[in-house]
Amino acid sequence: MQSESGPAPIHPLVTVIVPTIEAGDALADCLDSLEHQTFRDFDVVAVNNGKRSIPPRASVRVVSNEANAGFGAAVNQGVRTSSAPFVAVLNDDAVAEPRWLEAMLEAIEARPDVGMCASQVRLAGDGRLDSAGMLLCLDGSSKQRGHLESPTTYAHREEALLPSGCAALYRREMLEEIGLFDETFFLYCEDTDLGLRARWAAWECLYAPDAVVEHRYSHSAGKASALKAYYVERNRLFLAVKNFPLPELFLAPLYSIARYFWHAVFALQGRGKAAEFRREGNSGWQLLVCAVRAYLALLPRLPFLWRQRRKIKRRFTSRQFRRLIRRYSIGPRQVAAL
Repeated sequence: MQSESGPAPIHPLVTVIVPTIEAGDALADCLDSLEHQTFRDFDVVAVNNGKRSIPPRASVRVVSNEANAGFGAAVNQGVRTSSAPFVAVLNDDAVAEPRWLEAMLEAIEARPDVGMCASQVRLAGDGRLDSAGMLLCLDGSSKQRGHLESPTTYAHREEALLPSGCAALYRREMLEEIGLFDETFFLYCEDTDLGLRARWAAWECLYAPDAVVEHRYSHSAGKASALKAYYVERNRLFLAVKNFPLPELFLAPLYSIARYFWHAVFALQGRGKAAEFRREGNSGWQLLVCAVRAYLALLPRLPFLWRQRRKIKRRFTSRQFRRLIRRYSIGPRQVAAL
């Protein structure tokens, strides 16, 4: 961490943390949207992982890193600068509607067993959903619930598995109990890892449909870049080893094979993530290389991940947790198609 600037917080109820790399117009739009929130008892911390400086704002504290520390590390830095009872995370390429914070707090404050709140994240300029919480494939892949569907399909407050880190609210009490974001993930899936650790500890998650943000999907890393493909594949392996009950962990390779099969089928048909990867100018061989690199990165990390697995606080039995993740599961074919 290189520097910190801006006014000190005055015991706010919520600290909003905005990690950024580009620090450009998208970040300005994001911070503008926070200035128009109906709920006012909050402060904002922008954590800069890039080289471009963030223009000063009286309402924003800035933490600057000399190099890209990753999404999870950036959020953790913001958490440590604050003592607020609630922590909100907002992507720098997301714009929050005025009732975003108010709606999430209404959902979470009424239930002391709720440690996380998911927003209704819409695709900017599209109107369809990006996410209404997250779903989990039993190979460790996670996908946005309701992706590309109409927001009217998810119009009611309800339980969700866990929130997307694009726009979420967390209870500090929960974070102090289960730990912060796992910084070894660096990019992608760290929100799913944190959410599953919270679920093991029997914390609930609610989806708040009135907490609306518009998201410029994968604005920073690209929709289907080689960088994203590698980290998503590597981190879903990290996540499974850390969090899955043993029966699901042993079955995970079978689900992976099924997902690879459907990726190949859909690529030939010109649809799905594999086809999108090729349309972005990448080759099929690059996708294979990303997968091989992910498995090679897993091997030396296995002892560390297994130690992390044993440290997870568990109030659920394995049977209860298995029922939970199967309730919010998504099939390999659906993962490949989205």
